Amino acid sequence: MSLITLQSVKKDFGIKEILKDASLSLDATDKVGLIGTNGSGKSTLLKMMAGLEPIDHGQILANSGATIVYLPQQPDLDENRTVLEQIFADAGEQMALVREYEEISDKLAHAPEDKQLMTRLSSLMQRMDAIGAWEVETNAKIILSQLGITDFNAVIGTLSGGYRKRIALATALLSEPDLLLMDEPTNHLDANSVEWLQSYLNRYRGAILLITHDRYFLDKVTNRIIEIDRGDIYTYAGNYSYYLEKKALSEESAVSSQRKHQGVLRRELEWLKRGPKARSTKQKARIDRIHDMQETEFKQAQGKVDISTPSRRIGKKVIELNNISKAYDGRTLIKEFTYEFSPDDRIGIIGGNGAGKSTLLDMITGRVQPDSGSVEIGTTVHIGYFNQHSEELQSALNENQRVIDYIKEEGEFVTIADGTRITASQMLERFLFPGNQQYAPIHKLSGGEKRRLFLLRVLMGTPNVLILDEPTNDLDVQTLAILEDYLEDFSGCVIVVSHDRYFLDRTVDTIFAFQEGGNIKQYPGNYSVYLDYKQAEEAQQQQINNTKEKAKNVETLHTTSLPKENETKKRRGLSNWQKREFEQLEGKIAQMEAEKAEAEKALVNVPPGNYTQVQKLYEQVETLKEAIDVATERWLELAEIES
Repeated sequence: MSLITLQSVKKDFGIKEILKDASLSLDATDKVGLIGTNGSGKSTLLKMMAGLEPIDHGQILANSGATIVYLPQQPDLDENRTVLEQIFADAGEQMALVREYEEISDKLAHAPEDKQLMTRLSSLMQRMDAIGAWEVETNAKIILSQLGITDFNAVIGTLSGGYRKRIALATALLSEPDLLLMDEPTNHLDANSVEWLQSYLNRYRGAILLITHDRYFLDKVTNRIIEIDRGDIYTYAGNYSYYLEKKALSEESAVSSQRKHQGVLRRELEWLKRGPKARSTKQKARIDRIHDMQETEFKQAQGKVDISTPSRRIGKKVIELNNISKAYDGRTLIKEFTYEFSPDDRIGIIGGNGAGKSTLLDMITGRVQPDSGSVEIGTTVHIGYFNQHSEELQSALNENQRVIDYIKEEGEFVTIADGTRITASQMLERFLFPGNQQYAPIHKLSGGEKRRLFLLRVLMGTPNVLILDEPTNDLDVQTLAILEDYLEDFSGCVIVVSHDRYFLDRTVDTIFAFQEGGNIKQYPGNYSVYLDYKQAEEAQQQQINNTKEKAKNVETLHTTSLPKENETKKRRGLSNWQKREFEQLEGKIAQMEAEKAEAEKALVNVPPGNYTQVQKLYEQVETLKEAIDVATERWLELAEIES
């Protein structure tokens, strides 16, 4: 069943044609990823489908019985409501009853003897039972908790933009529409929340059309990709990996077709230049065909950002963090952290929202001072800071300033990596800002285009230490791929805060993971390697817990079932060699437990980058765990025979 259909839709903003003649249809089982460069019209298309943006031509037909919910990048919430009030606002009967239940319960907490309130609550609970409204409240709290929101009575006006986005996301999910339109739903989510959302949407029974920069997310959630490329729409019947494969093949085919066309045209023009004397009907048709071929236009491969900036020398001393600590409102974010950055470091910083990741970057850049400890910056260090906070981006960009003037503030000319000197205008073209956009005011740009412009300004400053705070937010997947290639060849230190698993896998070789109490733990490798370590640590902890439980059971069994030492010779049921084995096993198990504890301690303290030692110790721990399990099982077996 088709939920919504676009027929020959056109949209033009004057300086850019968004859609030329777009037609597409979404069915009830579609889970579609919408991709394209920043400014290509992705968000505009979602707004048109949601009925929030007019179209210039064509029509959009929505199934009259279908419900459509739109989640924007910047949701508009009532700042005076609490979290639950916002969740249940504009709700159906079930949610309205839940909202009323929450209100009455709150009043009863302050007036428990109020009989009128008790009567209302009793009547309300019966109605909620009748229509199954309890499940709605439970689901709401589960979804909010999974998205990192636990204070359900917090007032919206006191929350950050990231928390507001998550509340809007929870509201959209709870409404369970037939079609869910989502604009960058993974922004402001930590890795665990992204994993949960990915799993939730995989089970979602309705249709989904989403914009996201998270390529792992795209790959796992979608069964179809729609690409907007310079006003045209292209559909690929598969996930993101399938799209990449087919896109590469189609571009190769287009280049081949253009090359063949040019070869035929060249031969035909040579024939025409010879000036054939006879002008038969056939020859006239051939001449007409040549004219048609000359007018044929081929769409060039999609434009790509060209990041080509010069490098700046960096000395041995980069950044030294000496026992730094930072706390806010009695909560420790960073506790006695020491690290010496090297010129070729590639550091990825991860942790939950509010853990202190941005605070660490702010201390490195001098925006915030540590409560204790010190930060030392090398004399050759030139930091480029690409910030995630929209308010700082707004202050860095004068909305009424022309794009070209903003870049010229950094320099009229730019010397790129190969030594060539180009103009600021040419540099903008390399960042996909064509001439007509360069003289437009910045407020005409999309959110993603503003981020790309800000990134260009940062890179033009030729930093040798590049600090990126959530760089993937609002940047398109094409630009991210180019940025990843750039970072791979960047001759300097890179420090990245990101929740984007794909980006971290491509760009870093060490992970700083924020933990409870302000501790920062270091892991060698990229994000996927970090997950392997975490999985091994969790399995190891589980094994320790299991072993302790077994030991406890063994101790209980030993106390209740085993004979006293002076009665050992009177044991019955065990042969002589089994008795010796039984008596030796307990000491052997204790010895192996001690060896494993030492190996685990050594594993935690291995210096970053020593992969050989990590692997050796990990294998030792695993071998000891298996041996302890076998020995413990044997001990229990012999104890049972003896008893």
